[in-house]
Amino acid sequence: MLKVITYSVKGTKLEETTLPKGFEEKENLALLAQAVRVYEERSHFGMAKAKTRAEINRTKKKWYKQKGTGGARHGARSAPIFVGGGSAHGPKLERRELTLPFKMRQKALAVALSLKAKAKELVVLSGISEVKKTTDFKGLLSKVINDRKFTVVLTKENAAKERFLRNIKNVQIVSYKDMNAFVIFKGGLILIDKDAFKKVVKEAKK
Repeated sequence: MLKVITYSVKGTKLEETTLPKGFEEKENLALLAQAVRVYEERSHFGMAKAKTRAEINRTKKKWYKQKGTGGARHGARSAPIFVGGGSAHGPKLERRELTLPFKMRQKALAVALSLKAKAKELVVLSGISEVKKTTDFKGLLSKVINDRKFTVVLTKENAAKERFLRNIKNVQIVSYKDMNAFVIFKGGLILIDKDAFKKVVKEAKK
């Protein structure tokens, strides 16, 4: 079982926390890369659009006569060959959405969590429910974060504490239920609300 360091919101080091079985998985970089690609693709809306020569607002009148000029034959200034003309093979409005089966998403998340834990970039944060102001995180920021990029994973019960975190530099906040392989892999130092493990233990006992 993986064990990770636990800190209080004041930056005090506490006893290590044993992660549930769902947080441990064998290294599978191919699956993780596939998951990251799927999540990255979903961040692009596919709204890029270039006008064709038929859509350009320019005269379609023949530029000059067909023969006798010594120049190439041209039918309109809207042709792609001219500056300001249409695009021959530009992007079109097209939304291609990649998908990943549920079990693969869950496994990729476990792989990402395992890699973070082994790299000492995953810690458990205790006492979030007691936070009443942003300065309560002062000790944590100076002793643990040290100006690094970090992600805080909050439980539904402590979601309201987001307002004390969102104005901190380099922070990303995500709910526990929305946690995925991309967020974990790209999130820098991961701080998981300790209250999340209480729910995992309860579900495991059912």
